[in-house]
Amino acid sequence: MNNNKEEILIDIKNLELVYGKKDKKLLALENINLEIKRGEFICVLGPSGCGKSSLLKVIAGYERASNGTCLMQGEKIIGPDWHRGVVFQAPTLYPWLNVKDNVEFGPKMKKLPKEEIENISTHFLEQVKLEGLEKKAVFELSGGMKQRVALARVLANYPQVILMDEPFGALDALTRNNMQALVRNIWQENNSTIFFITHDIDEALSLGTRIIVMSKLPGKIIKEFNVDFTHSIFEKNSNHMHYNEEYFNIKNEILDLINVQDI
Repeated sequence: MNNNKEEILIDIKNLELVYGKKDKKLLALENINLEIKRGEFICVLGPSGCGKSSLLKVIAGYERASNGTCLMQGEKIIGPDWHRGVVFQAPTLYPWLNVKDNVEFGPKMKKLPKEEIENISTHFLEQVKLEGLEKKAVFELSGGMKQRVALARVLANYPQVILMDEPFGALDALTRNNMQALVRNIWQENNSTIFFITHDIDEALSLGTRIIVMSKLPGKIIKEFNVDFTHSIFEKNSNHMHYNEEYFNIKNEILDLINVQDI
């Protein structure tokens, strides 16, 4: 892992996001203060509709903060940028392109040399375990395979931060478990920095190095947990979580924090 944990990639201060105007205003995010450091795997939990996806959209550059600041390496985020790759719940692939061409889309837009583009697509298709399927049409693929292509396409741009908005929410349990293991391994191998939204507390605990819990609207950060379960999986050379008392204590505390929002 990258030892330079203190390098701040994303710096959010006193952020507010308001949708609508005048009497139809909706305060979606309030007083968000967050630093995302290189090498972190941050998982975000909270009640449905609490502003998790809105926060991701501000970081991605799809939404502009109404108040406060959102900086990437000291520069104000003013729009989408390949330095911040996004993987959504529904894979946003180009259906007219095959698997390989989807992955190569970003590098081709950058006008990289043909040989380099070939090397990039070969490397990341191998990393997401899709070698041999390069010429497949994306509509022929299963949901899990489509998400692998979407992830490889993001990785092919070598983003500084990968933003994932419930990427495995629509997958069956077995595929979801396999994708979690895949993303955990890619995060470690590539020294990636990941900001990951989920509704699944077990998913957050099995992947994250830091867990952020948000309140119901207006979305605020109400608690952060520094956790180490994902590293313990690597240490045991297994893709399976080792459940212990600390795990269940944190899980129960998060459950209580989220459930009290719905009362």
